[in-house]
Amino acid sequence: MFDGKSILITGGTGSFGKKFIGRVLRQHKVKRIAIYSRDEMKQFMLRQEPGFQDPRLRFFIGDIRDKERLSRAMNGVDTVIHAAAMKIVPDAEYNPFECVKTNILGAQNVIECCMDNGVKQTIALSTDKAANPVNLYGATKLVSDKIFVNGNIYAAHSGSRFSCVRYGNVMGSRGSVIPFFKEKAREGVIPITDKRMTRFWITLDQAVDFVLDNLNRMVGGEIFIPKIPSMKITDLAEVVAPGVPTKEIGIRPGEKLHELMIGEDDARHTYEYDKYYAIYPEHPEWGLGKDSIPKGKSCPEGFHYSSDNNKDWLSQKDMARVLKEQDLL
Repeated sequence: MFDGKSILITGGTGSFGKKFIGRVLRQHKVKRIAIYSRDEMKQFMLRQEPGFQDPRLRFFIGDIRDKERLSRAMNGVDTVIHAAAMKIVPDAEYNPFECVKTNILGAQNVIECCMDNGVKQTIALSTDKAANPVNLYGATKLVSDKIFVNGNIYAAHSGSRFSCVRYGNVMGSRGSVIPFFKEKAREGVIPITDKRMTRFWITLDQAVDFVLDNLNRMVGGEIFIPKIPSMKITDLAEVVAPGVPTKEIGIRPGEKLHELMIGEDDARHTYEYDKYYAIYPEHPEWGLGKDSIPKGKSCPEGFHYSSDNNKDWLSQKDMARVLKEQDLL
């Protein structure tokens, strides 16, 4: 699907971006990939890594807050992956205006620049924290999801289409709890906020696969959610640091006991498929009709998809195997 096409990825020097770019370069005859991010040092370091001296790569220094620069970078682009975000929860709480400027106004800039430049497909990366948010990061990502879905209204006659993917904690990504647990294990005690806590887990490879799959199936306006396993935080600590004692310190501000990906109110317009769920817009005004929705199973009244009511769970043995496969253990 990328043969002869141009792709731009915002936040392209992040964990997801690096994995996505490497995969596309290896598997597709892409015309070019534009890496758009604001940190010149991260771009410099990325260019030093094996496989990232490819002549099809373009490196753009720029911030998604800068609409003029973003529009210039999108010239001639066919597909956009929007991965840039301010995502560290405590930093977002302490710098709320900055979080809004990046996660909401930056998302609006992405949508408007895509329409202005005739970009055909855009997928924005979301988070489980956007479902019934309790912190500012999740709230801004919920707004971002809403404007990406309803941005299709503005783009109805332009041919540009926008969708989102929403998934849980990514193993091996920057900011993951796994390296944090390893560091604390060397100090002799692992802090656990609450021993009842559960989380969704997905690998970087699975996240890339999910985005690629949904670029193939998206019509515009969907929020795609993968079926991924849950795990107790205490089991994860035991896998990462066997035998190291834990200390319960209490839930931090803006943190949930269990993460949610689909709430009961969204279930009314959510369909279940073999490997994923899709939340469809309630009132699409750009031509997305029932004929455009793949046949699936509508979710029952009261359904919700959270990390504690999940049918799929990772055992300690399963997680150890996955982490070893990902060179994280």
